[in-house]
Amino acid sequence: MALGSNHVTSTAAATFVPEVWSDEVIASFKSNLVLANLVKNMNHQGRKGDVIHIPAPVRGDASQKTAESQVTLISNTEGEVLVNIDKHFEYSRLIEDIVETQALNTLRQFYTDDAGFALAKRADSDLGALFAAFQGGTNYSGAVIGTDGSTAFDPTANTNSGNGAALTDAGIRTMIQTLDDADVPNSQRYLVIPPVEKNNLLGIDRFTEQAFVGETGAQNSIRNGRVGNIYGVEVYVSSNVPTVTADDDSTDYRAAAMFHESAMVLATQLSPRVQTQYKQEYLGDLLTVDMLYGTAELRDDAAIVAVVPS
Repeated sequence: MALGSNHVTSTAAATFVPEVWSDEVIASFKSNLVLANLVKNMNHQGRKGDVIHIPAPVRGDASQKTAESQVTLISNTEGEVLVNIDKHFEYSRLIEDIVETQALNTLRQFYTDDAGFALAKRADSDLGALFAAFQGGTNYSGAVIGTDGSTAFDPTANTNSGNGAALTDAGIRTMIQTLDDADVPNSQRYLVIPPVEKNNLLGIDRFTEQAFVGETGAQNSIRNGRVGNIYGVEVYVSSNVPTVTADDDSTDYRAAAMFHESAMVLATQLSPRVQTQYKQEYLGDLLTVDMLYGTAELRDDAAIVAVVPS
């Protein structure tokens, strides 16, 4: 029996092939990550359980050896960091047949890019939420202001409008010293700032003039807006860094952070998964992208947060 002319073929449904959706979503997800690309990543895919136990041993001290005496034994009660795999986020759209029939192929490109961006933003937001607890603080009590990198942020200062201040050369150098004093490795250090601070840093000669940065031509910050590397610390700009509100509940600041990759961890149990299902009752395809992960602070003194104006 010959088939009719209105049956669905692989060509007619090409925009809903799951493998294509998956590849495009994952590419968009990776390209939109900022913080997640700079911290420790743990691949927990295919494994059971909802909590990861990461050993956090205490560093020992060397002891002087005295002739004809027993060595000094080191015995510590080692700690651990718990990473709860409790963040399950999804992005879903129901694409009706009329849309699939009439819309341009660029619609799919938008949906895949939007799904990747939404999940990437969610993961980065959860890592950014950890900023509030660094340097032994809670709710940014361990944070500093950008002016000098040492004065504590106070949300009650200036009649409860707070005392957040823009980053300066001196402030950045003090933040670097804070990490140095804590024996934080010099490699894999990063400074993540909001766009307003990129504008600020590009106005400081020390960070843009060739005499200071050694950049010429297309690599010069004045010409292309690239912040690049400051005192050996790679600088990244993210519009997704946390907002910090002063006690007046109306003055907002942004949290910039200088940290080593060991400061935080992102543990992924289910990387972005793309599923499609035809829903006959709606005459459309249901597209869902979801991921399952957890975040945690690994090393409290490996990051310092500066509260800056928004």
